[in-house]
Amino acid sequence: MEFAIEAHGLTKRFGKGPTATTALAGVDLAARTGSVLGVLGPNGAGKTTAVRILATLLKADAGTAFVAGLDVNREAFKVRQNIGLTGQYASVDEDLTGVQNLVMIGQLLNLSGRDARARARELLDWFDLSEAAERLAKTYSGGMRRRLDLAASLVGRPSVIFLDEPTTGLDPAKREDMWDVVRQLISDGSTVLLTTQYLEEADALADEITVIDHGRVIAHDTPDGLKRIVGGQRLSVRPSDDSRLGEVESILAGVGTGRPEAAGRGTLTVRVESDSALSAAVDRLNSAAIAVTELSLHLPSLDEVFFTLTGQRAAAETTEEDAA
Repeated sequence: MEFAIEAHGLTKRFGKGPTATTALAGVDLAARTGSVLGVLGPNGAGKTTAVRILATLLKADAGTAFVAGLDVNREAFKVRQNIGLTGQYASVDEDLTGVQNLVMIGQLLNLSGRDARARARELLDWFDLSEAAERLAKTYSGGMRRRLDLAASLVGRPSVIFLDEPTTGLDPAKREDMWDVVRQLISDGSTVLLTTQYLEEADALADEITVIDHGRVIAHDTPDGLKRIVGGQRLSVRPSDDSRLGEVESILAGVGTGRPEAAGRGTLTVRVESDSALSAAVDRLNSAAIAVTELSLHLPSLDEVFFTLTGQRAAAETTEEDAA
């Protein structure tokens, strides 16, 4: 099966009459088996609505969708047997312990008591929650509850996993732990659809990215392919001696296209058309005996792409006090 997730023309409206809101206006999505599809977009773009439709929690007004080769409308029960879902907010039972939460999920998935307990212990260890296994979930920090919620979505070893902003509220170290989990899922053969507000997360994990805005797909490509939308590569130089910035600016103007721009901390950057600009800049800097502390050639960031496509910056990162 080439595509584990495939949707065409998904349309969804909420409300009626002139006050109705169009959440999706003909969205197409496709995730290849064994890959990560990143879905980006501003708040309210329709990302979560699309996930809820694909996870059989919501019916589309129009369009078709297949998950694991199954029609989400006609075969919803079978779809649910093949997927895992982690929403934007942890949905664990706070009056149960960590292990009880996972064992309950396992038994709902028809695992034997022994298998459910074994899977629970395996996941608690994987998510660094073993020491808190016998504590009530209500005593967990926000970050711990988030990790328990992620673990719950994996109890049944799903072939397709929907992660709707799964690392919101996690500190950077725990977020990177979750990235490792996603990479392990892919290496095990699962397919992941990931929505996120953290652009570096999509850059680190996604094989392909779909950008949604106002309920419509406005771009789809690999991360590097999307970055080229902004206009190619940029060459950045930071001289050791700030007094020579003027000379560096002249050198960059000679190898780049357009006027060099200040990039902060004594760094200048300019758009270039090819990799050869780097060697040309090095030759000219050496000829002028200008020492540098930074010299790099790179594609634009996904944040620049996001702004170019949507006219908005990505949502600012927020952290919870208890996200340990």
